[in-house]
Amino acid sequence: MNIESSTAPTPIDIIYEDEFMVAINKEAGLLVHRSWLDKGETRFALQLTRDAVGCHVFPVHRLDRPTSGVLLFAKSSSVARSLGEAFTNHQVTKQYLAVVRGFMPDQGTVDYALSFKPDAIADKFADLDKPDQEAVTHWQSLAQIELPFAVSKKHVTSRYSLVRLIPETGRKHQLRRHMRHLFHHIVGDTSHGDGRHNQFFRTQYDCTRMLLHAQSLAVIHPITDQPLVLTAGLDHQWMRVLEAFDWVESAKA
Repeated sequence: MNIESSTAPTPIDIIYEDEFMVAINKEAGLLVHRSWLDKGETRFALQLTRDAVGCHVFPVHRLDRPTSGVLLFAKSSSVARSLGEAFTNHQVTKQYLAVVRGFMPDQGTVDYALSFKPDAIADKFADLDKPDQEAVTHWQSLAQIELPFAVSKKHVTSRYSLVRLIPETGRKHQLRRHMRHLFHHIVGDTSHGDGRHNQFFRTQYDCTRMLLHAQSLAVIHPITDQPLVLTAGLDHQWMRVLEAFDWVESAKA
């Protein structure tokens, strides 16, 4: 089953709902739930989803605040446990779209363990001596472009790739850190990216967000045992970049 993102003007973009779970297309910049990291924030995906469906919902995975796309909630603690086990046992397939600097090879795998990076507030009581965690990401290069702009002093042109990223593990900031490890930083990433390219996209394409989007999530329904593929559409900033680079069809591939 393929579910396409709704375009209805609702406070939260619900892309799938049944009596057991609900999935939304989280917008970039929206926190999943209340956090000490931003006490001034008033909008949260969990509360907006709860209000929209009229019942309590349980998060079963997370998306970084600047990442948009498919975010799944359960409607009961038992379904949340089942879905959580599916994520833990690598029985869920997530596919992301990203725009990165440079030309990436057609396909490949990053197998690079990641150290624990604590947040000053959220991880105040966490074990800071955790060993490096195994982290694996697969990628496919979908399109490339070379622009006649010297973003860095070393090159007279600038190159970018549209890539599909498929994480095999789910470590904190895994995709962002893996792309930095390969020197193919994700455009718009202010924590692990390249500020020169971020500024170029802000100025040239009015793109103020990180170009990382959780495009699809495939899971076996915990109650019906049927395969379910959830797909989230792209926002206007993504579409502006795709249209400027003639990448719209590549993003649908």
